[in-house]
Amino acid sequence: MAQAWKCAGLRWSAEIPVLMWDGGRRSPLSWGKQVSFQVAVGSVRRCVGARGHACPREAGVSGRSTGARCEECARLDRAHSVAADGIADDPRPYRVYLAWFGPGLVKVGITAVERGSVRLLEQGAVSFSWLGAGPLMAARRTEELLRAALRVPDRIPYAEKRAVRAALPGTEEERAGEIREVYGRAVELGGWPESLERAPFQPVDHVRAFGLTAAPAALGEVRELVPGGSLSGRLVAAAGPDLHLATTEGVLVLDTRLMRGWELGPVAADADEVAVRLPVRRFKGDDHRQDGLF
Repeated sequence: MAQAWKCAGLRWSAEIPVLMWDGGRRSPLSWGKQVSFQVAVGSVRRCVGARGHACPREAGVSGRSTGARCEECARLDRAHSVAADGIADDPRPYRVYLAWFGPGLVKVGITAVERGSVRLLEQGAVSFSWLGAGPLMAARRTEELLRAALRVPDRIPYAEKRAVRAALPGTEEERAGEIREVYGRAVELGGWPESLERAPFQPVDHVRAFGLTAAPAALGEVRELVPGGSLSGRLVAAAGPDLHLATTEGVLVLDTRLMRGWELGPVAADADEVAVRLPVRRFKGDDHRQDGLF
């Protein structure tokens, strides 16, 4: 392979998805843009390290790992995560939010005020509303209050988010309905920390930002990258880390977290006739499931 890059993941900036590459390269994405790459033949997926540090062992990791880290680096990354209560003395203010990903999928979470709504774009939230803002521990206690009293989770698997994207309600009002109901119950609860300043219900809708307004339904998802595997498709939508690509086999969802740790380069000329050369899982309801290579 003449040129090989290592993907550093997908980031959202001003409602625009951007593929990041080691070394600081950026590839801004827009609807209709062609996304094509091939995994280097004979390459091994390597651990991406943790907290800006390279993996000391350059350990190999599974092709299906979305974290792209070995066990040691995964523990280190988790130990310094706000989500895992690894940081208790962060002086920055935090917001508490309610996010909706599709019918029946509402979660509560926190994010640093300075990050704005980027965290919600990164998670693939279709609609969200702030609950309040304050010190980290106050935000964390509010999150725990909602989890315990209203049984609202703080995590929803990406597989569940993808499964409902093709069946979203047609209007912003309908899409905000469930978080409106949960918000109403949340503000009636006692026990809110005094240091948390409550926010009014103001839903924000991401359907247009994600390109889901008129995007065709996806038929399946890429399960993993493999040496020599290739993918080529036109970007029709994106949500969280997922790219929805129109390929010769239909629309497939690519979780860009699967790209990290691989040596990637241009699609070889002999891959033009068969654009998808990766393991793909068909979504439920499709009678033609295939776990092998196209």
